[in-house]
Amino acid sequence: MQKKQTKNLMIYLVSLGIIFLLFIFLISVTLIGLSVKERCQMAQNRYQGDCVESLVRYLEDEENNFQSRNSAIWALGQLGDSRALPVLEKYYTGYEGGKSKINEQISQYELMKSIKLAKGGFNITSFFWRFGQGIN
Repeated sequence: MQKKQTKNLMIYLVSLGIIFLLFIFLISVTLIGLSVKERCQMAQNRYQGDCVESLVRYLEDEENNFQSRNSAIWALGQLGDSRALPVLEKYYTGYEGGKSKINEQISQYELMKSIKLAKGGFNITSFFWRFGQGIN
């Protein structure tokens, strides 16, 4: 009897843990999708074109501060669109120069991640948030 109660308690706790992790994952995925959409809208308010085109123009405009240009790089990576590759690769030197400060320079780390995703790297979160977000 005691073993059965212990087993049932363990199944219950593991089930709760799995549900909690799924809940955290879904919240994270939703926040990522909303953040990408926000960055797309920000870029589209300043530059014509679809999301990728506008983000590329945002990145290339040196009048924009480094932090917002790095955000554009991140969003381009999340979108994983190969049209962004030439521009991402143009800025990628591979040299970080010590710990990168996203408000002082273009982040080579973000560029590296975004290039991988734009080349078809697997991004599990985008599978969930891309559909129904209206990002174009």
